[in-house]
Amino acid sequence: MKVPPASIKDVAKRAGVSAGTVSNVFSGNRPVKQGLVKRVREAASALGYEPDRAASQLRGGKGRVVGIVIPELSNPFFTSLIAAIETAAKAENFDIIVASSNDDDGEEAARVRTLLAWQPAGVVIVPASDEFPSRTLLQKAGLPFVVVDRVPRDFIGDTVSSDNFDAGLQAASHLFELGHTDIVVAASSMRLQNIRERCSGIQAVLRELDTAPLSLIELGFSFESAAARLEQLVTERRRPTAFLALTNFGTLGVLATLQQWNARVPDDVSVLGFDDYSWMRAVSPPLTAIRQPVEEMGRRAWSVLRRRIQGDCEQHESIRLACTLERRRSTATCPSGITLRVKRPSRMKPSRPDLGPPTGM
Repeated sequence: MKVPPASIKDVAKRAGVSAGTVSNVFSGNRPVKQGLVKRVREAASALGYEPDRAASQLRGGKGRVVGIVIPELSNPFFTSLIAAIETAAKAENFDIIVASSNDDDGEEAARVRTLLAWQPAGVVIVPASDEFPSRTLLQKAGLPFVVVDRVPRDFIGDTVSSDNFDAGLQAASHLFELGHTDIVVAASSMRLQNIRERCSGIQAVLRELDTAPLSLIELGFSFESAAARLEQLVTERRRPTAFLALTNFGTLGVLATLQQWNARVPDDVSVLGFDDYSWMRAVSPPLTAIRQPVEEMGRRAWSVLRRRIQGDCEQHESIRLACTLERRRSTATCPSGITLRVKRPSRMKPSRPDLGPPTGM
């Protein structure tokens, strides 16, 4: 005989509290003493009780769901961002709904419309492009939303991103200090503001050294497109002494291309990647990489969104978090070059986008 699922009354009886207290623990509508919260959660866990979020929302007229829209689910950076937001949201009894735009503005708008039908309490979004047409939909809905990672230059609102200019500056300085001057920068698309900011940081180092202009190749948003463009590069120019990849798929594409060339890393070519995933430490040699604080980005995005959901109408927040350079064995002194002493360029070069001072340093 099938056992019926535990009810809110069952949890209340086991915890020795009222059904209203159990409801408040899971809805967050009213504060509950920590001792009672612990008893209720332990009772719910023992009984396998799961609150009906949809029914709770209909009864209370207040959403406990937030939407997250990202460009793609196959990119581990975005899945890590989702995990960080989910952990923070779950701690406050919110659920999440995730949608992918597949790096397409039209699909992004369609996913946002679908999310809005669920009447979420708020939205975290990584735009598919700088155009970000979905902002109009979100603004008309009157929902609080936070833009993360890819922040369009003209956007005015709550944002959380990395200090991409400084990330590019750190990466280029490291390679030039190792004597590399023939460097290919592997980017996804210059249509994105965060990629342009990283390139601005690299260019600041080039100007400081008065060296050759930036050598850049756009690879698109997948491993397949990255590998195809880099394979074409083989026929167009001689092999550089270093690759600086600005995305995860760019790094994978560079490594695949170097295998085709039978090039040894770092003896023949140095490689510097971006985002510092676990696999970058597992390959041989381990990859030097720029690490973005993705977990902190998720936590800060939730913190801002939660305040907006609670009715905080203070001035918009623009949070930029510092990246770090993780030095490993995939970068080495250029065999044919000389070690250069790079004087760190000013953080306020005129060509740098006006982003304000970074936070989280």
